[in-house]
Amino acid sequence: MGQTSQETVQVERMGYGPEAIAHLASGKVALVEGAAPGDVAVVDVIDEKAAYARARVAELVEPGPARAAAPACAAACGGCPWAHLGYEAQLEAKRANVAAALVRVAHMEAVRAEALVAPCVPSKRPWGYRNKVELACGRDAAGNLAVGMHAPGSAGIVAVDRCPLAHKAIERAPKALRGALRFALGQQDVGLFRIGVRHSVRTGNTEVALWTRPGAFPRKEVAKTVGDALKCSSVVRVLADEGKARKVRKVEVLAGKGCWAEQLGGFEYLVSAPSFFQVNTGQAEALVRLALEGLAPEPGAFAVDLYSGAGTFTLPLAAAGCDVAAVEAAGSSVRDLRRNAERAGAAIEVIGGDAARELPELGGLDLLVVDPPRSGLHGSIVGAIAEAAPQRVAYVSCDPQTWARDVARFEEAGYALRSAAPVDMFPQTYHVEVASIFDRA
Repeated sequence: MGQTSQETVQVERMGYGPEAIAHLASGKVALVEGAAPGDVAVVDVIDEKAAYARARVAELVEPGPARAAAPACAAACGGCPWAHLGYEAQLEAKRANVAAALVRVAHMEAVRAEALVAPCVPSKRPWGYRNKVELACGRDAAGNLAVGMHAPGSAGIVAVDRCPLAHKAIERAPKALRGALRFALGQQDVGLFRIGVRHSVRTGNTEVALWTRPGAFPRKEVAKTVGDALKCSSVVRVLADEGKARKVRKVEVLAGKGCWAEQLGGFEYLVSAPSFFQVNTGQAEALVRLALEGLAPEPGAFAVDLYSGAGTFTLPLAAAGCDVAAVEAAGSSVRDLRRNAERAGAAIEVIGGDAARELPELGGLDLLVVDPPRSGLHGSIVGAIAEAAPQRVAYVSCDPQTWARDVARFEEAGYALRSAAPVDMFPQTYHVEVASIFDRA
């Protein structure tokens, strides 16, 4: 990184990331932190590479029409990188980014991409939409327990007191839990490295999950103090290894029911602390609606739900009269899905295992739902899907880049992309879900 320089730029659009796109006087692309489309700004060029430069706004000369009047959060945790944009501008930028991914990554003609990508489905709650808050834990310089969010690009913890993205009942959970756990633990190091807090507006359930390394733990004291701080329906301890993999060894119920209940699309889901569940319940319902409308299931059709989780798409497919098989690798989600299917009276074949290995064993099928992790589909799965020859596929993705890569793979395998609907699952961020439908040619 060389010495910073300053330039005045006209900001053009948002990229797929926190920054906006502008061009320097040299013609080089600049990724500008804190900028909005239409802004005229003096920027500090802080890092210049061969193909692009990074910059940040030093002075706003003229705010653009996309800029929000006043962001609702000033915390430095980096969790709301688009909060300076008006909500309509966020929706427009997300739709544009999905279409751009089809052109850039799937090498689709721009005219076709624009025709396929629908307007972004807005969230009824641009703020206060998250049913889950994830907090990082560590020790500060004085040896006290630190509870907050990871700073952008750093292992440091920002001690935020509230998160306005979260449901109102858990908005102030960071401050409440910091105080409660400091009181209960004092200077003890019990290996606490993460806290998950879930709340349902619909059921009223609040669960706190304390992620710790294995070892001694003051269960009763912590359960009472945490339960009093947030009026919990459940407090659990998840014994796991730190790091990205976070291998779960055991879940201990410290107080309450030991799971979290949420209602979605007429079904009640019981979800264990390690299991994945969409963080924006209303928008998850939009994803299910779009997937089922596109699949148009008929009674008796054989449908498979890959990466099924706790059954967000599985139960609605069964309710539509399909014969359903669900494949999921995470043990806690497999157990949750079996329990949720039994409670719903749905006859679902639940298969615990890897999608790439299990799909070829299922034979021919009529309909398929895939909702993979951010990395998208493993290269071999698209071929296995083509072998199984479903008539229609609903592909739900949380990353337009890996989704667009897989769009190209599907079309090479004989499936045509029929529609793509961006769904704003994560307002105030650049992240977006895509509900897409493929037809077998």
